[in-house]
Amino acid sequence: MPCVMIYVQHLLGIGHLMRARRLAEALADAGFDVHLVSGGMPIGGRLPRGAWTMQLPPIRVSDASFTPLRDAGFTPIDDAYRERRRDLLLDAYARIRPDALLFETFPFGRRSLRFELVPLLERVDATHPRPLVVSSIREILQLQQKPEREREMLEWAARWFDAVLVHGDPRFARFDDTYSFVDALAIPVHYTGFVVDRKAGPDSTFPATPSRKAESDPAFLEDPASRDEVVVSAGGGGVGVELLAAALAAQAHSRLSHLTWRVLAGPNVRDDGMKRLEALRGPNAIVERSRADFASLLRRAFVSISQAGYNTTMDVMTSGARPVVAPFTGNGETEQRARGERLARFDLAVVVDDRTLTPQRLAAAVDEAASRTFARWDFASDGATRTAELLHELLAPRGGRAKSAA
Repeated sequence: MPCVMIYVQHLLGIGHLMRARRLAEALADAGFDVHLVSGGMPIGGRLPRGAWTMQLPPIRVSDASFTPLRDAGFTPIDDAYRERRRDLLLDAYARIRPDALLFETFPFGRRSLRFELVPLLERVDATHPRPLVVSSIREILQLQQKPEREREMLEWAARWFDAVLVHGDPRFARFDDTYSFVDALAIPVHYTGFVVDRKAGPDSTFPATPSRKAESDPAFLEDPASRDEVVVSAGGGGVGVELLAAALAAQAHSRLSHLTWRVLAGPNVRDDGMKRLEALRGPNAIVERSRADFASLLRRAFVSISQAGYNTTMDVMTSGARPVVAPFTGNGETEQRARGERLARFDLAVVVDDRTLTPQRLAAAVDEAASRTFARWDFASDGATRTAELLHELLAPRGGRAKSAA
């Protein structure tokens, strides 16, 4: 049985861990011995089925500046903390002795974790036989403001990596849209398709309709398949409180005010943020923490209001809910804006600008989504299964397991 070790570090939200979990489960189903090493905050109910998991002393950040790195109590980490993480990671590698290592995001991100990743990769290079080393990235990267950072990524990829797996469909977004040196990469790049919740499955049937007509507007069609909620989410991070608050205030201005508006606050939303949301909650609204059955909630929702993170977008696109998307653009973030632009281009969502968001504008976007028929999501979405197939193919010429670690 081939063995694969997955390294994942989520910092502000939980999207990286969610994608890694889905990959881990698909790899386990495909006959791999899977070991997931997570460096972010533990998230209850989110561990992969069929895989071994190891939790490093957690690192998180407090805002979208991503600095400084902090521990579970939000204290900035020191050199001793870094050394402890590094040693635990090296020990895990020596114990697991993987045939393949899958690095979530690195070297195309997570530069701040190089204090432990560079020693690990140096240890990999000293292993005989050397395991396969693969970078696992989403379809859109954060744009780099400094060209030297992109060149640094190129150098790390050339030195340590054997392949790049892009979890997307090139018809939607290409790697070279957000990384300038793709043509200079000396290693193969494989598009896997999007990584979605395999338990949910695609269901992009439009139009979905609420259980009772909004006033007497003929644009709101009756349908026996009841979808009687507006589900509002902002991923797992703490940066979506403004969107959640705007949605609670928007309910009264929308023609869907009679429906239940379910507002899901991520695990990193602090207590003061939860109190703020509770204070805004109207009689037809629910405020609660994000739930492990998020995909199931979406399949019963008429409208979804969300940011444009990778995993949330995949859940929404395959749910049948009508999407309203407000990409997060704070602190110079470009990834979600780029994804939102593509969703609008392919007529897959109503997209609103988070920089000029008001309750009235959000209510108008919800009403627009309620009366439209959207295009169907038809991009490759078997990314987890295809990743397992590719790892089998890449490992085949190498034969058996790595037998020793230096």
